[in-house]
Amino acid sequence: METNQIDSLISLIQSSPAAKNWEKIGIKQHHGINIPLFSLHSKKSAGIGEYTDLIPMIDWCKSLGLDVLQLLPLNDTGLETSPYSALSAFALNPLHIGLASLPYLEENTLVSTMLKDIQQMTASQRIDYPQLHSKRSGLLHQYFTEFSEEIMRENEYQTFVKNNPWLQGYALFKSLKMYSKWKSWELWPDDLRNPTPETVAKHSQKYEIDMAYHIFLQYLCFKQMQEAKKHAESQGIFLKGDIPILINRESADVWLHRQMFYMDLEAGAPPDQYSKEGQKWGFPIYNWDAIAQSDYEWWKQRLAYATHFYHIYRIDHIVGFYRIWGIPLGKKAMDGHFVPENPTVWINRGDTIMRIMLGASTMLPIGEDLGTVPPEVRKDMKELGICGTKVMRWERDWNGNGHFLLPDEYTPLSMTTVSTHDSETVSQWWTNYPAEVKEYCTEKGWSYTAVLDPEYHFAILYDSHHTSSLFHINLLQEYLALFPQMVWPNPEDERINTPGVISDRNWSYRFRPSIEEIVGSEPLGALIQDLKS
Repeated sequence: METNQIDSLISLIQSSPAAKNWEKIGIKQHHGINIPLFSLHSKKSAGIGEYTDLIPMIDWCKSLGLDVLQLLPLNDTGLETSPYSALSAFALNPLHIGLASLPYLEENTLVSTMLKDIQQMTASQRIDYPQLHSKRSGLLHQYFTEFSEEIMRENEYQTFVKNNPWLQGYALFKSLKMYSKWKSWELWPDDLRNPTPETVAKHSQKYEIDMAYHIFLQYLCFKQMQEAKKHAESQGIFLKGDIPILINRESADVWLHRQMFYMDLEAGAPPDQYSKEGQKWGFPIYNWDAIAQSDYEWWKQRLAYATHFYHIYRIDHIVGFYRIWGIPLGKKAMDGHFVPENPTVWINRGDTIMRIMLGASTMLPIGEDLGTVPPEVRKDMKELGICGTKVMRWERDWNGNGHFLLPDEYTPLSMTTVSTHDSETVSQWWTNYPAEVKEYCTEKGWSYTAVLDPEYHFAILYDSHHTSSLFHINLLQEYLALFPQMVWPNPEDERINTPGVISDRNWSYRFRPSIEEIVGSEPLGALIQDLKS
């Protein structure tokens, strides 16, 4: 960016409601990588990426001059595999507890023997969630039996429980879900289906030991993620989390706080060029009027807890805070309507919520504003000082001749990326969308090739780090793809999720190289440094 652009941007941000959220981050160019934690694996990790695996990745980012490490959501999803389908807006996923780093763990114990068995699962190409849940749960129950009394006596543990009152409702809900073999709470007995403080207290006594176990696991999650954040701060690295806008209907929050949701509507998207039938997501939508009556306390607490782990966070589907597509239960997506239905109230409502969120924590939000978004929403985001998201293949002059935007044509208050967890990788895009790719090549003055040339791939990644955006963050596998031995032979195996498709392939992606191989690769490190220089 030119000096006058930078001065104008600084002035805009410093006079915006987000000014305080920018103080720690700094109004300058930031570069980073995006990793699904579940995709990592090291010599120590057991079947899936763990919170403790973030430490070497943070050190690696530091060594390359990167300053942002982005993650997908880390909330507890129960038996669901999608990190966007959480059964708690607060609880972290016990599936990522670093087992080998647990305190008091010693060799030649039953727990250590169980650990070695689970670690062998890491060798598979994809994550086997059913097996993983079974084996990790068995180990953690054994660990709880052996060591919980000692850990629960610690002042730090007791402070954690005291400071997080949401733990009780979450722990009871998860205990009941497991006791009922994950049956929907809507099929539970009447007194549990519609909980009151009295029934919660009654059943909390009945399931006291089960609840203690789930609270204990949350403490272990909290400790390991907080240590990762502290380590990131010591290295000058910012951890970027992901706060999904919606919450699973089968969640402790919906079960306990029914008044905050329209239970007769589910969120989705209207028909468009990508989906002729529209989309149904299955999540209830918020009753913002009811939430406002409590001064948005639930959202404030949610963001305050996330502040223990992140410096920056992605606001998932930010347009949904202004207006969201609500579909009556049992109806098709095309039968839905926007909530609120009156377009004149969209901006005021979203603006109010965004201001609440900005004031609720020190974290800096970056909005996911992809897809069909009213221009007034992006105008409001700019006035608030909130970055949007730019996926390079979708950034074109749609109001003009449709050309792909040049790096210096990007809105500075944004984050540039070449792909997302829901999209094809660059290599897949190149193969699957030849018409678009030919247009791109023509504008670049490149000779079209059916398979992405490594030189072109490098050039696309280079451009992504040299747009006018303040943030430049790409999925790690986009860099690994420049080294054939570091990705799976079939490019389709590098995709994280295909929306609208139910498949065991979704969310089960594992990086081909281990953490040790990634951080130990001098060519990979040199490449990333060259890309951002």
